[in-house]
Amino acid sequence: MTSLQELLQRQSVWRGGAPAPVAGAALPSGFGELDRALPGGGWPAGGLTEIFCERDGIGEVQLVLPAFAALTREAKRVAWIAPPHLPYAPALAAAGLDLSQLAVVRAPGRRDALWAAEQVLRSGACHALLAWLPQARYAELRRLAVAAEAGRAFVALFRPLLATAEPSPAALRLLLEPHGTRQEPNGTRLAAHVLKRRGAPVEVPLDIPVHRPPDALGRARLPAAPARSPAARPRLVALGG
Repeated sequence: MTSLQELLQRQSVWRGGAPAPVAGAALPSGFGELDRALPGGGWPAGGLTEIFCERDGIGEVQLVLPAFAALTREAKRVAWIAPPHLPYAPALAAAGLDLSQLAVVRAPGRRDALWAAEQVLRSGACHALLAWLPQARYAELRRLAVAAEAGRAFVALFRPLLATAEPSPAALRLLLEPHGTRQEPNGTRLAAHVLKRRGAPVEVPLDIPVHRPPDALGRARLPAAPARSPAARPRLVALGG
């Protein structure tokens, strides 16, 4: 007869109040409190993660940089799709990213960004993808979720606050706010509200300190893309040497 403890160790039974077990491997975020709240102990691989912010520049990029840096140090390629500002290579290198493993894709419009993200995932050439998608419909997100599952990639999408009210196939949804009372030397603190995860809800926001090197996304916005022609495609911006 199988004991209760053996069942719990096999994770065939889910305990209320704990993250639900996950089938695939998770990617450690680099933040202990966040990992303890996430199923599998890290960012979900093979599913979408949506990260919502009221405005840019509160430390949202720094939240995902440790995971991306760890992948590039293992010679695993990562891709950024449609960042709103030109990535600042020295800051990314200081954060531990191997720039030779980073591809940045400039997309002229919403459909181009979605098309590029799906192609990156379906190619199997990248282990992680970060995309800025201010506007995306459920069916489009579902296509990305299917592609992420097939490639077992970590996929993080930055989306505006209003999108929290929309339905989503994402496995994880986080709302980030600056922590108003505590600041760190050379850093800041974020309050991360877990809106959705596999398992029980997280009632209390997570308090996460993030290091703030020079902005990973430069202050200068990317120059406006030319009008899209029928043959236009997203363009690759190389950062590595």
